[in-house]
Amino acid sequence: MISQTLKDMLNEQLTRELTASQQYLGMAAYSGAQNLEGWQAFFERQSEEERGHALKIFHFLVEVGAPVKLSALPEVKSEYASLLEATQAALAYEQKVTREFQAMAQAALEEKDHTTYQFLQWYLEEQIEEESLFGRLVALLESGLNPFLAESLLSKGGEK
Repeated sequence: MISQTLKDMLNEQLTRELTASQQYLGMAAYSGAQNLEGWQAFFERQSEEERGHALKIFHFLVEVGAPVKLSALPEVKSEYASLLEATQAALAYEQKVTREFQAMAQAALEEKDHTTYQFLQWYLEEQIEEESLFGRLVALLESGLNPFLAESLLSKGGEK
């Protein structure tokens, strides 16, 4: 039902989603060390969301009878020069993830695997939200807005 190429791509993405969860924990650790409790909580929620994305892929692989490969996760960064740097890193990562999901969707179309293509649509829509969110946060921080003041925006429409 699902090609080896797509099995491999989804297993690689599973690892990337778990790594993203760790990356957001690293950003939470940095934020906490800067006494930015609202940002810490925000990045912790992002970490949980990425773990949820990984589990969604995990369940899909199991449901289609594909072997699940749980690879070791790389060490992630937990120190940044600034909150802006951390947020820019998050935006760049989300943009990379979008390209990866687009490549998987293209592969599914080329292989006429409409089931996997349909599964990937949720992620493509999710990536629009993620890129928009982090784009707005980067713009706020680049504007010079005090990170402590920006914290109030994290729970008032600054996040989805």
